[in-house]
Amino acid sequence: MPDRAANRSPVTTALRAALGILLLVAGVLKIGHATALAAAIAGFRLLPAAPVPYLALLLPWFEVLLGLYLALGLFTRVAAAIAALAFTAYAGAIASAVLRGIPAQCGCFGPNDPATANWPHAGFDLALSLIALYVAWRAPGALALDRRIVRS
Repeated sequence: MPDRAANRSPVTTALRAALGILLLVAGVLKIGHATALAAAIAGFRLLPAAPVPYLALLLPWFEVLLGLYLALGLFTRVAAAIAALAFTAYAGAIASAVLRGIPAQCGCFGPNDPATANWPHAGFDLALSLIALYVAWRAPGALALDRRIVRS
């Protein structure tokens, strides 16, 4: 278990806040664009057609909620671990499209995001996953609601 000083690290706080804001922005930009997001998800050709519309409706709200938890430092370890899993899944989907030669549109930041699946994008998502794991390890950082709720 990290010591108390590490738990208040400004680095952890900054990384936690940056991940939270990134997820918040990505989620907010997708809200109201379920059809475009469904098309982007389907473009990766990883899932059967049936769950894609539901995922397109739920994913933006999942990202917003996860981003809020991270930005506020609430349930930080769990939120950061879930974010690491999500970023790893995104990286896997992108890498799969690249390996199969599918020119999938990312849709990461809504329907106006021109990014396509490529290796740098997959690497960036893996880097975000590693950052999220670091935040989970060193959680919660300073200015976290976790500090107000949990007293050990």
